[in-house]
Amino acid sequence: IRRHDSFQSFDEICSIAEERQVDFLLLGGDLFHENKPSRSTLVKAIEILRRHCLNDQPVQFQVVSDQTVNFQNAFGHVNYEDPHFNVGLPVFSIHGNHDDPAGVDNLSAVDILSACNLVNYFGKMVLGGSGVGQITLCPILIRKGSTAVALYGLGNIRDERLNRMFQTPHAVQWMRPEPQEGCEVSDWFNILVLHQNRFCV
Repeated sequence: IRRHDSFQSFDEICSIAEERQVDFLLLGGDLFHENKPSRSTLVKAIEILRRHCLNDQPVQFQVVSDQTVNFQNAFGHVNYEDPHFNVGLPVFSIHGNHDDPAGVDNLSAVDILSACNLVNYFGKMVLGGSGVGQITLCPILIRKGSTAVALYGLGNIRDERLNRMFQTPHAVQWMRPEPQEGCEVSDWFNILVLHQNRFCV
């Protein structure tokens, strides 16, 4: 009975975003319930994104950071700057614990959407080996008029490992925006998109 609820909800969210002419959609992970969604699930998600995100609406903001650092795919830039696509509603997404990258190639269904140029996938960290490891969070710097947003993303990492990383000096490093013309470091509004469990006592 509830089989199509999630698709209807996602379609409704995209419709509202389109109607209200938002600058972009921000997804905090778990767009998919599993790492390898069924073909029908993947097709439906692609259809919804194509229906709402590909259009002639002008994108009113700029990404002013090094996009090859922010988007670690074969193309290395935000999707609306691709001359072969008309992206009017950009979507930025990290992965969650359900649709996390896996396997030898460290890929997930979100990588497929990114390769299709439908989603700007960020916050994907490569952690190898059995040690604590190290991650550097480099923000996507977004400017729209006088508004400056530093968008940080950290896709899901096993809670135990991330906890150890935060307790290890210099294992997690946060890169701050450099001062730019007409915009000091303190002018940036910081957003962190994170997908982890939280335990309160």
